[in-house]
Amino acid sequence: MKAYWKMAALSMTLFCAACQSDDGWQELFNGKDFTGFVELNGKAPYRVEDGCMVGTTKMGEPNSFMATEQTYGDFILEFEVKCDPSLNSGVQFRSESKPDYQNGRVHGYQCEIDPSDRAWSGGVYDEARRGWLVTLTDNKAGQQAYKRDDWNHYRVEAIGNSIRIWLNGVNTANLLDNETASGFIAFQVHGVFGDESKVGKEIWWRNIRIKTTDLEASRMQGPLAKEVNMIPNTLSETEKAEGWRLLFDGKTSAGWRGAGKESFPEAGWQIANGEITLVKKRDPEKKGGGDILTEEEFSAFELSFEFKLTEGANGGIKYFVQESEKKKGFVIGPEFQVLDDAHHPDAKLCTSFPGSRKLSSLYDMVAAKGVRFNGIGKWNKGVIKVFPNKHVEHWLNGFKTVEYDWGSPEFMELVKGSKFRNKEYAEFGPYGSAQKGHILIQDHWDEVSYRNIKIRELK
Repeated sequence: MKAYWKMAALSMTLFCAACQSDDGWQELFNGKDFTGFVELNGKAPYRVEDGCMVGTTKMGEPNSFMATEQTYGDFILEFEVKCDPSLNSGVQFRSESKPDYQNGRVHGYQCEIDPSDRAWSGGVYDEARRGWLVTLTDNKAGQQAYKRDDWNHYRVEAIGNSIRIWLNGVNTANLLDNETASGFIAFQVHGVFGDESKVGKEIWWRNIRIKTTDLEASRMQGPLAKEVNMIPNTLSETEKAEGWRLLFDGKTSAGWRGAGKESFPEAGWQIANGEITLVKKRDPEKKGGGDILTEEEFSAFELSFEFKLTEGANGGIKYFVQESEKKKGFVIGPEFQVLDDAHHPDAKLCTSFPGSRKLSSLYDMVAAKGVRFNGIGKWNKGVIKVFPNKHVEHWLNGFKTVEYDWGSPEFMELVKGSKFRNKEYAEFGPYGSAQKGHILIQDHWDEVSYRNIKIRELK
């Protein structure tokens, strides 16, 4: 028996030596069969050909994933991929499939493979959770890195909370996030529904290898993409250098007060678990907390925040906020609408401009376009950019939804068709004339949570 175990141990040692090189790299896919893998969710066909993993699209099948049976925490993953230009694909990492989460749907980080004209290959998409974390909107070098109809080399560095992706030697994603520390790696064939032209198209992967030791010393060197920090209520050293600061520290109401008040409301708002939440008022006679706003005023800035809606909820983020001297708590200011479009009646209302009260719109004035909502009970990321020339943009989950020029003749024409033309706002002067103001979180009686509220002033 002892001799048997000695032989088994020797065989295992020889096996590990064969699959792991002296520099710590291991084959993740053996190029012969799918040993160590299992297919999840859809049933798109996978095969092995010429040492490559090949996936083929199939009509009516949802996203299919050839996933490792083993899970990985910190690692460096490399692979080459060639994708039909008409398709979209990706490689999951630190991902999971659990029976109690959407019936086992694969969810987690995805390294994007995007041959389309959008060219977001190498971005980070959070599959079945938060949507886009890193797009390539502001990364021109990254957008040009992918080669259509050819092999592309990817490198994914997941080390602690740092996730960096390199595509053909160009850094396409530089992300800080702590949502998931470990999980499987999986190769996606995107679902096809209704578009016959995408049926039977292929994605090829080869030279798939992974390294789990000596990672910091093995990081790729070179110019980094713009850092994206998704760790709630924190500032990275890069953000600090760029001028970012927290408006909400995740623990206290420091820097905030009630609208028309000298202090923070004693009721109506709750701060817990790194979130600031408006508590839903079920009794119409019960007084709430009212709107809250920053003690400071801001002129040109970039504001970033995350929000989570409950079903049917209505809220909003206002800026350039002016407070009434005649009526305590009455304010005016442009609003980034925060709304459950599917269940709140306000989504169907407007003064003159249809859709202008929907999520991410400039409230009652400019309807949002290209909205991607992660869903009720999930975190969504909003961004408001007010440039020194008063050009304003709203962004939601990585997509620009609204842009306008504050105070311009075109804007003043919009005012004439909005609720802000009413006499009740006359004491504030012409709507569009404010050059600075407070940031405000609206109390609209519905439960909405906020976190990761940060700002940097623009010059």
